[in-house]
Amino acid sequence: MRPTRRLFVRIALAAGIAGAAAAHAQDGDWLSYRDVYRTMVVFEKYGKPKQFLQQHFQVSARDGGAPPEGLRLGLSGKTIQLNLPLDGLGRAVFPLLKAAYDENAVLTVNRKPGQYAYRARVSIVARPDGVYEAAELRAACEQALAYQRHVDAGAYRDKRCVGVRFAFARKGEASVRARLAGQDGTALPVAEGAAFADEGGGHAGHPIVNYRFEAGDKGQVVSQNPPLAIAPLFE
Repeated sequence: MRPTRRLFVRIALAAGIAGAAAAHAQDGDWLSYRDVYRTMVVFEKYGKPKQFLQQHFQVSARDGGAPPEGLRLGLSGKTIQLNLPLDGLGRAVFPLLKAAYDENAVLTVNRKPGQYAYRARVSIVARPDGVYEAAELRAACEQALAYQRHVDAGAYRDKRCVGVRFAFARKGEASVRARLAGQDGTALPVAEGAAFADEGGGHAGHPIVNYRFEAGDKGQVVSQNPPLAIAPLFE
């Protein structure tokens, strides 16, 4: 049954490491699929190079906490009932479904209203083998910056790519090495922080490794552990 309270959603193009549009629930506990679709489809229709990028729909706690165990994102319509699995950063693959759009389906979370914010989140595709060519990481960052300028030119006109961030599960292990200019694999320093730069301090707690670009981009960056996300770094 469709909820009786109407949710007013503001979808704004957000600044950040791998962010795109942000939808903030101001009241109620559901989102119009059509509203979110209109934001998410921008990435799908984007015609410039994006082979190193991916997009998710992200549910994040306003207090910055990790997604609680049992948090579920559902899609409900007249003929559609789907559970959209969330990863450790609260991200889900968003289905672009004509039937859901035509039925004006709703997206719901099984939590009290007002506890979560919603956004489209663009990040860099992780490789199964954990081996990244330095030149490809730079290209991925440049693709992400070009997309951000496409959706919010004013906010990103003066930005430049300076590196990428590998973010790992809270309390997990992080080991990233740079094999550059004949080096035997220098371990990059591990810090604690948010997976994405546009997230507040409350979202800290993830082991993160920042790889900053060097002249020439010759060599490889190797992650010994699968990252939750790889995000471009802009300055």
